[in-house]
Amino acid sequence: MSSPPPENGAGSADTDAELVRRAAAGDARAFELLVIKYQRRVQRLIARMVRDSDLVEDIAQETFISAYRALPHFRGDAQFYTWLYRIAVNTAKKALLQLRRQPQAAAQSLDATEEGDETFRAAPEPSTDETPESQLAAKEIAEAVNAGLLALPDDLREALTLREIEGLSYEEIAAVMNCPIGTVRSRIFRARDAISARVRPMLDRQTGKRW
Repeated sequence: MSSPPPENGAGSADTDAELVRRAAAGDARAFELLVIKYQRRVQRLIARMVRDSDLVEDIAQETFISAYRALPHFRGDAQFYTWLYRIAVNTAKKALLQLRRQPQAAAQSLDATEEGDETFRAAPEPSTDETPESQLAAKEIAEAVNAGLLALPDDLREALTLREIEGLSYEEIAAVMNCPIGTVRSRIFRARDAISARVRPMLDRQTGKRW
C-alpha cells in the first residue's frame, strides 16, 4: 500500500497542480489526497488563532469544503498550499467574529488548554548538564514566548505563525494575508520585538548580560 503524500508541500508544487487539476475535474480521490497532505498543517495554523480544539476541527473542515467549492476558480497564480492557507485564515477570522458576538463562547475558546496543540512541543529530555533551576527557567521562558504570541494582535500573530511555525516565505505570507511584502516584514518585526520584550528580562536574569 502506498504511503500518504509528504506533509510539507513547498517542494511538491507539480504534484499539487496535478491533484488540483484532477480534483477540479471531479476526481474525489485527488482532493482526498490534498486533504490528507495538508490537514494537519491547516489545523495547526487555525489552532494558533482559535484555542478551542473542537472549533479547530470544525474550522478546518469548513476550510476544505470552501476550498473544494472554489477549486474551479483556482488559476494557479500562487502555490496551492498558500491559497489554501488564505482560505483557512479567512475562515478562522470569520469564526472569531462570530465568537466575539458570544462572549462566553469566546472566553472558552481563548482559555482552552494547549496540551493537545502540536505547535506546543514537549520539552526535550534533560541532559546531564541541566539542573532543576535551568529546567524551570527554560519552561518559564517557553511559557512566556507562548503567552506573548497569544497576546499579539491577530495580524501580527498570523504573520509570525506563518513565518516561524509554517516556514512560509515573505512572498507566500503576503499572498496568504493579502498584503504587501513590506507589511509582512513590519508585522513580523513587531511581533518578534513584542515577544522579545517579554523574554529579555528572564534571559538577563539567567545570563547577567543584555542581548
